[in-house]
Amino acid sequence: YLKISKLALAFAIIHSKPPGKSCKEYTEHLAKTVSKQDFGWKSKVEALEAEVLRLRQELLLNKICPRICLENDASAETLLDQECIDPISYSSQLEDSGCDVSNDYAFDSLGIASDFHESEHNVNTSKHWLERVPPLNLCFTGKEESLTVPVQFLQHLLEIRKLSERGILQADFTELENDSFTICNSVSQLLDGLTIFYNSPKFPVSNFLSEAVCVLISLITDSELSNHVLKKCFKKLEEFKKNLIQIILRNSTVNRFQALHAVSHTLVLLARNNILRSSLISLLLSEVRQFAEQLLQAHQIQAMYDITQYENIFLLCMILEQLLQNETEDSNVSSSDYDREEKIKFLKNLDQIILHLSDEFPLFSLYLWRASVLLNSSQIQ
Repeated sequence: YLKISKLALAFAIIHSKPPGKSCKEYTEHLAKTVSKQDFGWKSKVEALEAEVLRLRQELLLNKICPRICLENDASAETLLDQECIDPISYSSQLEDSGCDVSNDYAFDSLGIASDFHESEHNVNTSKHWLERVPPLNLCFTGKEESLTVPVQFLQHLLEIRKLSERGILQADFTELENDSFTICNSVSQLLDGLTIFYNSPKFPVSNFLSEAVCVLISLITDSELSNHVLKKCFKKLEEFKKNLIQIILRNSTVNRFQALHAVSHTLVLLARNNILRSSLISLLLSEVRQFAEQLLQAHQIQAMYDITQYENIFLLCMILEQLLQNETEDSNVSSSDYDREEKIKFLKNLDQIILHLSDEFPLFSLYLWRASVLLNSSQIQ
C-alpha cells in the first residue's frame, strides 16, 4: 500500500508540474509548502496547549484557595498585592569581562528574599564564596513567554502559602495531589526554560532569570510545597541538575566564567533542599571521579586530555567541597543520605590517583585530597 501510494504521488507530481520546472525542483517546492503548513498547525497546537495549561493553573489555584475562604476580603486583597514577588531592581549590571566574578560588594545574586540569608550573616564569608557570585540575568527573548506562565503560577502558589501560614486565608494544598499534571507541567516548563537560558547566555543582563530562579528555590525550600514538588518532579529536577553540570563541563567560550559561576550558584541554591543536596553530591562525586580516572589514564600514556574540561572541573570541585562541608556541619542530615556506593567508588584508589597526578596537576590533586578528607570526616562523625 505504501509503495502504491508513493507511486501515485510521483505520477501526480509529474502530471501537475508547471512548465519550466524539473520534477525535483517542483517536489522540493511542494515539500516546503507542506512543511510550512505543518509548522503553522504545530504553533497553533502549542498555543492551545499553553492556554489549556494556563486555565488548569487558574482552576487549581481557585480550588486551593477559593475567594469565599478569605476571612477578611479587604485586608487579604491588600496583602495579596503586597506579597507578590516583584522583579528585582539592580543597581548595576554585570560587565562582560569574563573575569571579575568575586566582588565582595556584589548584590544578592538571585534576588532571594533577605530572610534566606539571615541565618548565614555570622558565617565566615570565605566558606561561602559561591553565595556571593553575581547573577546571570539574561536578555528577554521570544522564549521568555514560555517561562512567564509557570513563574506566575508558582508565584501565586507561594503567595497563597505565605498568607495561609499567617492565618489570613484558608488554603487546601491537598488539591496538588489531585491535579499532579498541572504542577508537573509548570515545574517542567520552568526548568526547561532555565536550561535554555543557561545554555545560551546573552548580555547585557536583565532580571528575569533571577526572578525565575528565586521562585524555583522558594518552591523547593518551602516546607509544605516542596513535598508535593519533589514527589511529582524529582526526575525532572535530577535531569535539570545533570544538565547544569554538563553546561559547566562543556562550555568552552572565552568569556565563560561569569555564566559558569551563575550556573554553579544555582546548583548551590538547589542544595538548600536536603534531598536534592544528597543526590547532587552523588552526581558531583561521579563526575569528578570519572574525570580524575580519565586524566590519570591520559597522563600514563602521555595522551592529550580535554583542557576545557580540566579548567571547568574546578567549579565542580568547589561546589562539591562546599556541599560536603555543609553536610558535615549539618547535624540533622546524615552522610549516609547520599549514595554510599558512589562514595566508595570515589575513595577507592584515590590515594594512588593523587600520587600519580600530584606532580603534573598539583591543584586538582589538592582538591581531590580535600574532598576525601571531608568524606572521611563525615564518616567518622
